[in-house]
Amino acid sequence: MPTRPTASNRHPSDARRERDGLCDSASRVGPDAPTLCAGWDVRDLMVHLAVRDNRPDVVLGEAVPPLRGHRERVLSELGAAPFEDLVERVRNGPHGPLKLPALDSLTNSAEFFVHHEDILRAQDDWAPRELPRAQRAALWRTVKVLGRVAYRRAGVGVVLVTPQGPRAVVKQGADSVALTGDPAELLLHAFGRRSRANVRVDGAPAAVQRFREAFPV
Repeated sequence: MPTRPTASNRHPSDARRERDGLCDSASRVGPDAPTLCAGWDVRDLMVHLAVRDNRPDVVLGEAVPPLRGHRERVLSELGAAPFEDLVERVRNGPHGPLKLPALDSLTNSAEFFVHHEDILRAQDDWAPRELPRAQRAALWRTVKVLGRVAYRRAGVGVVLVTPQGPRAVVKQGADSVALTGDPAELLLHAFGRRSRANVRVDGAPAAVQRFREAFPV
């Protein structure tokens, strides 16, 4: 008998939907395709995500010198794994408490959205996706918080503006710039994907110049 779908399967979270979509896109473009992450192809990105999910010992190796050799061995082993095995490892996600839907949404919704776009927007045929309204709202809530950190060194005030009307001041300043775009585009801009983010920067010429010097495309 087929398994009856659960509510979470019928209505996947943004984190689950982006994880599945990212894995589907990775399989479609292949391990050697480029990404927006400097120096990484798709295989490198999938290794990063597999480590992020389930290998805190490897993450710790970035900061703890005695663990760096162990870190390099694990990364090498993951990188040498058959690509589809690596994709399925990422698709299966974390073990333990991080697999709980609430924690998964908190830690992975924005992360997997951005990394999915890292794959999609690095390809020649990319185009912005049409996202569900609820996901756009969630990305807007995220970028309003993230923007306070991302633009702290802007040198000018920064106001986030969406075409639908909502706006948020994420940095105060005597002179300000307005960053206008859909929530997904603003989030990608805040995450440093400025060359592929459809965001308009408006303001007095001197303010715009200071902002662009701090955050070149």
